[in-house]
Amino acid sequence: MTSQKKKIPLHLWIVIAMLAGVVWGMIAIFGGLGEFTTDWVKPFGTIFIKMLKLIAVPLVLVSLIDGISNLSDLTKLSRIGGKTIGFYLFTTVVAITIGLLLVNTVQPGKFLPSDKREELRMKYASDANLKMTSAKGVEESGPLQMLEDIVPDNFFKAATDNGAMLQVIFFAFMLGIAMVMSPKDKLEPVKGFFEGINITLLNVVHIIMKYAPIGVFALIAGLLVDIAGDDPSGAVDLFKALGVYALTVLGGLGTMIFLIYPLFIRIFTKIKYVQFIKGIFPAQMLAFTTSSSAATLPVTMDCVEKNLGVSEEVTSFVLPLGATINMDGTSIHQAVSAVFIAQAFGHDLTLADQLIIVLTATLSSIGAAAVPSAGLIMLVIVLGAIGVEPEGLALIIAIDRPLDMVRTIVNVTGDASVAVIVAASEGDLASEFDKGLLNSDAGS
Repeated sequence: MTSQKKKIPLHLWIVIAMLAGVVWGMIAIFGGLGEFTTDWVKPFGTIFIKMLKLIAVPLVLVSLIDGISNLSDLTKLSRIGGKTIGFYLFTTVVAITIGLLLVNTVQPGKFLPSDKREELRMKYASDANLKMTSAKGVEESGPLQMLEDIVPDNFFKAATDNGAMLQVIFFAFMLGIAMVMSPKDKLEPVKGFFEGINITLLNVVHIIMKYAPIGVFALIAGLLVDIAGDDPSGAVDLFKALGVYALTVLGGLGTMIFLIYPLFIRIFTKIKYVQFIKGIFPAQMLAFTTSSSAATLPVTMDCVEKNLGVSEEVTSFVLPLGATINMDGTSIHQAVSAVFIAQAFGHDLTLADQLIIVLTATLSSIGAAAVPSAGLIMLVIVLGAIGVEPEGLALIIAIDRPLDMVRTIVNVTGDASVAVIVAASEGDLASEFDKGLLNSDAGS
């Protein structure tokens, strides 16, 4: 008998690559291989960043059009649909606000010494002059300039600029709504086209993520060499800043799980939050393991229906929609990461920049694919919107996977929370909920 070899999962390869990158970076720092690393290793990390930027615009455009065009059921479920989308958008804005409050209070990027921040800013300052010019333009513009800038005058021009992602999202909304308004019999070929392209683009994301271990290794090794230079203590400063950054993200995620969701559940339903957590615990664990809201969706629906007493009519609409447009955990991560990278690169973000983060992160989370590490692609969009160099992803990508696992728990918990709230408001929450949950617990 031949034993079948166990395949190492991607997230373990990324962790291995991260550790290997740290080891190589330290060897390069102490062994005089800095120039070799910069010339022959770091470019593979740059290629990984370019691939993430490559897929960002088409992924958001197609996934949004595909998602919105499938909302034609709102003709029957307009009331449920309005409540669902309203709650999802509200919790997303709350999540981003929490992330911004925490990161501006803790300021993890400032844990890097000022000379290192200035060194990073100069190293990645290819867009610095453009950033300053844009800032002056914002200061001289009217109060509604941001709203005016959302509407593109040339879609193809907007589609070639990651910094104009809000214009792409606006076009996707317009096209998706127009498809909902069109006759179904005429629309089938168009919907089939976008569904097919969406599936294809998700496979492209999978292909890119297969390259992730190589990209992570190169980024970490190159980053350590860039940060430390001839001073190995610079690497210690980097790890300290990353530790504070990770704790800031986890603090935001914990606030949603242990404060915001319990508050909403208590206000809008009669369910005890401990029972709610018990009911969706299997889905949370699967979310942690897979880092994918989409992969967890069948289990989430089963838990919410059987353990929480939500009707199938509500779960079949609210939860699939949530897996597409509700990314509270990812939104917190984007807000904290964008400001952290800006701080590390020596950029002082204005109030207008922070508002752009709220708006861009909210809208981009609607188009975020429910697959592992899609948040990295969305973060490219947020960074581009505030004029921060996307190379800053190198700072956080090493610890993205463990944070991705935790923020997916928040994404799935947020979906289930809204499903329960909507069901309670519609009277579709089983009155025997408490008894049913206790029975299911006893039988498990």
